Amino acid sequence: MQLSPEDEQFRDRLRRWLADSLAGRFAALRGAGGPGREHEAHEERLAWNRHLAAAGWTCLGWPAEHGGRGATLAQQVIFHEEYARSGAPTRVGYLGEELLGPTLIAFGTPEQQRRFLPGIKAVDELWCQGYSEPGAGSDLAAVATTAVLDGDEWVITGQKIWTSLAHVADWCFLLARTQAGSQRSEGLSYLLVPMRQSGITVRPIRQLTGTSEFNEVFFDGARTRRDLVVGAPGDGWRVAMGTLSFERGVATLGQQIGFERELGRLVETARRTGAAADPVLRDKLARAWIGLAAMRAHALHTLAAGEKAASTGAASTGAAGTGAAGTGPSVLKVLWSRWHQELGELAMEVLGAPSMVARGAPYDLDDWQRLFLFSRADTIYGGSDEIQRNIIAGRALGLPRQARP
Repeated sequence: MQLSPEDEQFRDRLRRWLADSLAGRFAALRGAGGPGREHEAHEERLAWNRHLAAAGWTCLGWPAEHGGRGATLAQQVIFHEEYARSGAPTRVGYLGEELLGPTLIAFGTPEQQRRFLPGIKAVDELWCQGYSEPGAGSDLAAVATTAVLDGDEWVITGQKIWTSLAHVADWCFLLARTQAGSQRSEGLSYLLVPMRQSGITVRPIRQLTGTSEFNEVFFDGARTRRDLVVGAPGDGWRVAMGTLSFERGVATLGQQIGFERELGRLVETARRTGAAADPVLRDKLARAWIGLAAMRAHALHTLAAGEKAASTGAASTGAAGTGAAGTGPSVLKVLWSRWHQELGELAMEVLGAPSMVARGAPYDLDDWQRLFLFSRADTIYGGSDEIQRNIIAGRALGLPRQARP
């Protein structure tokens, strides 16, 4: 990716702002949050996220007419990488900013955009994503939650599971079956539902790490306004696939900087403990570095190809696209999830027997133990590796569809 002088000036401004902001009242938040650690300092991180917004550092890639900065792809990459390098805390509004906001810009009505985009940008309203269900995890087309019209409202009945941050969310964007008797991807609608109502029950799911950032959510006659369907009723599958494509966008470059930091710390640990003297472990650490470099190259190539396709009018909607271009996000998901899971396993090898013992009662895990345990879910959430490989096989390689049981 070629950077212009303007891009480098953008990087310098961002670095200075982050250094100044993280040296004051928010200094203690460095490194807080992230997968497996979303319980850390939620209120303080919310205040930080709003501080970002007030300074104009949220929604960079949104068009200016929707409140964004209209930043170039290069500038968005710079932001996510510099943000991660600074050690700034994980943002609490990312589901709204990175997923729903772009979805509303692409598919929402002007009224929906006016109602919700300002609150997302200012981090005044937090969102969660209602996709997975007990019988429809990575097989999203098997959604069974229903929504029926009752006058001017949708009445929603069903259950969602693995819903990140539902316990702190004000709103949920969810996929529900609105056409009776429909099957698979037909008859689904993409609804915006307020979470603070009597028809919704949120129950935390205790994870291997001992924390509970995921939840199961029960909809028992929950209601939302008739006009809060994104896209046409029954067109929810196309909208949902659009959201998934945004999920695997430029923010993954910041994620990889976090991976780079974890790998660097593991190398330091191996040197300090003497584990680096083991030629097998040394080879595995080198392979991890190579894998990370390949992952970054693939991500940049995929993003650049998507931008080129958009500029020529040949873009497809993320996972809904056909051919190799439409499978880039799926390839990236397989790459990073397996790499990160293997890093957790490698950390246990580097630490040896002490990795099996909690550092305190009753279940006080260190960072490496938490990484190992939480990364078991990396190959499942956001679309399991099995599903991603089926997408790659069918859309990029032209292989026959896998038989369904």
